[in-house]
Amino acid sequence: MTEASLRSTSSFVTRLVLKNRFSYATANRFTGVEYRFVIAYAGDFNYRGELPLEAMSSCAFSASTLRETLQNHEPISRKPSVFRKNCISVDVSHLKLTWHNAMTWKQTGSRLKCRALDVENNRAFLKGELFQLDDVIEAQQFDREILSAIFEVAREMETIEKKSRGNQILKGYLMATLFYEPSTRTRLSFESAMKRLGGEVLTTENAREFSSAAKGETLEDTIRTVEGYSDIIVMRHFESGAARRAASTANIPVINAGDGPGQHPTQALLDVYTIEREIGKLDGIKVGLVGDLANGRTVRSLAYLLAKYNDVKIYFVSPEVVKMKDDIKEYLTSKGIKWEESADLMEVASKCDVVYQTRIQRERFGERVDLYDEARGKYIVNHDVLSVMQKHAVVMHPLPRLDEITVEVDEDPRAAYFRQAKNGLFIRMALLKLLLLGW
Repeated sequence: MTEASLRSTSSFVTRLVLKNRFSYATANRFTGVEYRFVIAYAGDFNYRGELPLEAMSSCAFSASTLRETLQNHEPISRKPSVFRKNCISVDVSHLKLTWHNAMTWKQTGSRLKCRALDVENNRAFLKGELFQLDDVIEAQQFDREILSAIFEVAREMETIEKKSRGNQILKGYLMATLFYEPSTRTRLSFESAMKRLGGEVLTTENAREFSSAAKGETLEDTIRTVEGYSDIIVMRHFESGAARRAASTANIPVINAGDGPGQHPTQALLDVYTIEREIGKLDGIKVGLVGDLANGRTVRSLAYLLAKYNDVKIYFVSPEVVKMKDDIKEYLTSKGIKWEESADLMEVASKCDVVYQTRIQRERFGERVDLYDEARGKYIVNHDVLSVMQKHAVVMHPLPRLDEITVEVDEDPRAAYFRQAKNGLFIRMALLKLLLLGW
């Protein structure tokens, strides 16, 4: 490949993976002279238009060039860059500026400019290759192809769980669970997942009260300490964005098990996995999200994942005080996903393939007990709601429930929430295997 051929190539759009988030970068022109890459920058990474080193990455012209580029860079982070054959999507974030690429950046200015020949986005997941993500922090990290591949691994994990009680693929690995908020299903399913694959668990329940956090230790210091004892960290925290801070600090994989009212990506993965298994498809479905949509991290993450599929419609049914926030609505609109707000649960239930009920979260209201009392009990899934639902439709819930689904619903075959909880084991087994061993 010559410089002349590079300069003569027409503009293209290539896919970059920067800090585990997908973005599309439009290439305009090639400005390098002695080397076959330029610095690429995608501005939609919560950096407010600034240009920190972490936002920079090399944009390769071919698989061979990409391999050479990675070898010539000195990573700031010790998390390894991932290169997969036949695919130019690669996490090459945290690259240190050298004199050459700094000069290239000065020449290109504040816009991304590069060129390539025969760039293809042909992702192939080959057995033994590294997983595409260093951490699992938010639902936006995943695309349809990765989701389908994760679900395939989850089905393999289901077979392992049913037929083998002594699988040892993660023997010698240690998982640390740091839970600053209460959890039953998430914590136990992660611990069960690790043990069923032969790994060991270091656990801290209620870390907010019974860890050094109670003495004033920062999250970053806790993560730096715990990573010295383990191979992977699963963390639940009461602050939105805490998981991202942990992942930025750690040199081992971090899984977000819920960060305050932010996100709960592994719950969303198991939710979508459950919908596919129960309904038989993900394109063309109608989903009713019911309950605490303002504070519910599960519904936020689920909305992000549902936006990956075609012809999906989402109904938001909630008390006025806990309506879905505008950022999710705007995101769905930007992805071409139809959504509608409704106050009529019966009407929505009659249309939907999935009624996804959630608990009104008392812990998110602080001292505003009056607002909690106003919201609680307004929308309840009971026999009357079941009577208008379609025969193939299902009721889901991330659990725990209070009184928002009556006990009589449990006996209906459309009540999928306990099957949903069990699916969490298979998804988390899959994620642990992928993050620690790869495909």
